[in-house]
Amino acid sequence: MSVAENLKAVRERIAGAGRNPDEITIVAVTKGFGADRCREAMEAGLTILGENRVQEAIPKMEVVPNATWHLIGHLQTNKVRQAAGRFELIHSVDSLRLAEHIARVEPRQQVLIEVNAAREPQKSGVAPEDAIELARSVAGLLHLRGLMAMGPAHGDPSETFTETRRLRDEAQQTLGRELPILSMGMSADFEAAVSAGSTMVRLGQLLFGPRPGDH
Repeated sequence: MSVAENLKAVRERIAGAGRNPDEITIVAVTKGFGADRCREAMEAGLTILGENRVQEAIPKMEVVPNATWHLIGHLQTNKVRQAAGRFELIHSVDSLRLAEHIARVEPRQQVLIEVNAAREPQKSGVAPEDAIELARSVAGLLHLRGLMAMGPAHGDPSETFTETRRLRDEAQQTLGRELPILSMGMSADFEAAVSAGSTMVRLGQLLFGPRPGDH
């Protein structure tokens, strides 16, 4: 199926989860896919493309210049200079040290705080109990737009997503301003995320099919 057909099916599933598809921003995750698939996504109306790694994103940015690019993967401090100011939104700020590095390069950078709401040791992200304090610090350095979380590797993701939404609401109260973006939900769990209040989902294989090399 084409990206456009897959997108139509996704939007129908968002509606089935009780939300207006027009209220959910879809980030098309182009990790592992070439420029042609990026252009196909753009033609289907998916103007926001997400990459996990800076070094994979930069060559695509040069050949697909009209896209809006988001960095959704972990950002190492030694890659900050290449990333800051190049991506419209960095989803994965998980420490004050990383935020400080970004602010030195581009203090107007829009960012999300990544929360390890599932408390899984193999995942990056700030611990839930430290998220509000980090939000307060990051908001003083960068343009903080909201929170990001990944669902658990196993089991029902609903609790993880509900906890992230609660933290976002608490951060809004603490900061006294809106944090409009909740980046939650991927191909396997986006319906649970949408039901829990996600405003932005990160979809790759659901839109593009299996990645080259996947079996």
